[in-house]
Amino acid sequence: MRADKIEEGSIGAFGEVTIRWTDWIRTTTGLRADFYTADVESDNPANSGDKSDAILSPKFGLVLGPWSGTELYLNAGTGFHSNDARGTVTNIDPVSGDRVLPSPFLVRSEGAEIGIRTQPNSRITSTLSVFALDFDSEIVFVGDAGTTEASRPSRRIGAEYSLDVKLLPWLTLDLDAAYTRARFRVDDPGAPGKRIPGAIEGVVSAGLSFDNLDGWFGSVNVRYFGPRPLVEDNSVRSQSSTPVSARVGYRFDDGLIVRLDAFNLFDETSSQIDYYYASRLPGEGADGVEDIHFHPLEPRSLRLSVTKQW
Repeated sequence: MRADKIEEGSIGAFGEVTIRWTDWIRTTTGLRADFYTADVESDNPANSGDKSDAILSPKFGLVLGPWSGTELYLNAGTGFHSNDARGTVTNIDPVSGDRVLPSPFLVRSEGAEIGIRTQPNSRITSTLSVFALDFDSEIVFVGDAGTTEASRPSRRIGAEYSLDVKLLPWLTLDLDAAYTRARFRVDDPGAPGKRIPGAIEGVVSAGLSFDNLDGWFGSVNVRYFGPRPLVEDNSVRSQSSTPVSARVGYRFDDGLIVRLDAFNLFDETSSQIDYYYASRLPGEGADGVEDIHFHPLEPRSLRLSVTKQW
């Protein structure tokens, strides 16, 4: 549909100040500055041009504690995401030929979280937090154009939990789980519904790892990606996936390290990502057929690496 050459650059700076007001109150204030620039050469001169943008993102954090190894914390601030550089100078839709408005280069976000972190002893660390995150514009995938475009403002509300336990001097358990409710904040008559296509809801990652075992080390990890909506009204959803990976290695006294990694250990057949849009095969009508398009999870694979340290 289009051919483009893009040169893009960015530079950023960040500073922060932490003040310990008392033994149980400390604050952190920060400021981040970012500058982005892009030069797009398109096969359509109307979709070519230069674009630059800058943004400031203030941050603030408050920590209360610790009391008996437990502390409460609050973080709030602003951030951003960048849009596809092509969209910032696109004036003509490459599919329909209609005139369109360019998308903003940098999009503001506002977020906050409150949580509790506890470390009853040196072997256990546990954290639970709830968060909210707003974007002034969400990025969505456009199948026909094969790119992304700026969409409606969005909001995510969710919770995260993490656990790190040293079961034995050489054996560690780690667990991370999160659930997020993602919605558009405004209605769109052209796309009824407020679900964000592709926005994942439930995620779990867990693993066991061992180290310092007479030179041996290794781990087993499982990741769960839950189903997610593929269209705004939630009428089509993706499947979940649970890939498992493993690692085993040995460190020699002379600095030589030999490691074997296994990915998708049980050769699960699933998708890394899914989209829902119309596509056309030979013999099908001009309007095509609405269907799920996916990038498959790579099959079981092994990687052997040898490293020498001096």
